[in-house]
This record gives sequence, structure tokens and C-alpha cells, in this order.
Amino acid sequence: MFDDFTRFDIEAGEVRFKGVTGGDGAPLLLLHGFPQTHIVWRHIAPVLARSYRVIVPDLPGYGDSRTLSATPRWTKRRVAHALVELMRKLGHERFAIVGHDRGARAGYRLALDHPACVAAYASLTVVPIIDALDAVDHRFAMNAWHWFFLSQPADLPERMLAADPDAFIERSLAKTAGGLDRIDPVALDAYRRAFRDPDVRHTMCEDYRAAVEEDAEYDAFDRARGARLTCPVLVLWSRREREGQNTTPVDIWRRWADDVSGCGIAGSHLLPEESHEDVLRELVPFLARHARTKEG
Repeated sequence: MFDDFTRFDIEAGEVRFKGVTGGDGAPLLLLHGFPQTHIVWRHIAPVLARSYRVIVPDLPGYGDSRTLSATPRWTKRRVAHALVELMRKLGHERFAIVGHDRGARAGYRLALDHPACVAAYASLTVVPIIDALDAVDHRFAMNAWHWFFLSQPADLPERMLAADPDAFIERSLAKTAGGLDRIDPVALDAYRRAFRDPDVRHTMCEDYRAAVEEDAEYDAFDRARGARLTCPVLVLWSRREREGQNTTPVDIWRRWADDVSGCGIAGSHLLPEESHEDVLRELVPFLARHARTKEG
């Protein structure tokens, strides 16, 4: 899926990171979401590698990346720190970030906690955790039921997931994609294989537990003190997912940053897979304006 890319296996920030890297130019970090792996970027990374040095890891504990210490919990803050260490090991002090779903949440935490590291940030399909939780109603809860299932105290979700991992991940992906037949069978098989690992499932549960506990607290603290992203921000979302909403993700992100642009595009929540051409149409000019760094 990543012709002309090189696989890496690097220990950084208490994580054994695995993924791929390719291309030349300014460094660009691509971060996947739940319940996927780095291969969600298989359509986008090769195009961006024509102009950038693209780094595409599995998030800590997801896919083939393994955390080397289970405590403290792997909050987005801890994930962000590990990603900074990974990029430093690869020789990059300042870089652009494109994140989808959980990866976008790690990405904005990295931009808030390590502003000098981030040249530009693009969020696909998400708003800050605290804003998402503030807007929860029964419709959100029914649609995003996995948030509240996976975030239950250990080890109830882990025990239930162990009964039939394939059924859970297939149901989750079918919901977010608008049908399982809309996902490349090769990618779907890779996601299934990863999810069959109990350590990966536990990491995902911990990810969601952190979201409604520590991560929400970090966001609330930053919002109260007026913390802002200092880099340019691009926001893309599924128009279908936001139907009937009174505010747009751009409106929400403007509470957190001064330089925000973006739009809704066609397709499901899985924008990097289903709507990659539309994503690239918006992403390429944004990165051309903002992602160039001195080292690139």
C-alpha cells in the first residue's frame, strides 16, 4: 500500500513505534483514528510524499506500535509527548500535523502543549473533546455509543470485546463508513487483525477512558485559561455527520485558534478512505501555504 516508503521501528517516548516514512521536503506527521492503523492514509500519504517528508506511525498501542509502560494512563498529553520524541528521533523539531479522529485529538494536544513544534495542523472530523462532550444529547449518544461503552471502567469492556472482536469492529466500521462494503477489503482485514490483539483492544479502551477523564480536564483547563493554537488550522468534516447542526466545526475551532479555515465535504466519517480526493483538494493548498519549515 505504500510503494517507495520505508518501514521504521523506533523506540521513543516509552513507545516502540512502527509505521512508514517516505518523500522529501518539510516533515509532515499523519495520525490515524479509531479503530484503524496507519494504513488509513494509503491514498493520501503517497500524494503528499511528492512534496513532503511524510511520517505515518501507528498510534501508541494501536496497530503494531507497542507502549513500553502502561502507567500512567496513555492520555493525549502522553501520546503527544511520545510523538514529539519520535519526530526528534527522525531528526524533525518542527513539523505539520494532519490527524483524523483520535489522531486529530492527539494532534491538537501536541499543538497546545508543544507549540514550537507545530507549523500547521489539520483536523479531520473532530472538534476538541470538551466541546464534543458539552454538546452530547441522546442523538449523539446513540450515534457515538462506542464512546460510552469503551470508556466504562476496566475491565468490563475488555471482557465483552473478547467474546467477538470481529463483530464489534465490523459493526463500528459499518456505522462510521455507511456500510462495511465501502471499506477496502484489504484494509478491513488489517483492522480486524489488529483488533484481535487483546493489548490493542485494551489500549483503545484506555484511550476512551482518558478522553472522558484526563483529556477532558486538560481541555477544560486550557479553555478556562484562554490557551490557543498558535499555528494555522484546517478543519474538514463530513457534511452528512453534521446535518442539522447549528454551528460548524470552523465556528468551534475559532474559539481555540485565530487562523482557522475549512469546509464540509461529502462522504462518511472515514474521510481519509472514502473521500481522499476531496480531502487532498483542501489539504494540498493548505499545506503549501503553511507547512514549509526551515528544516524542510
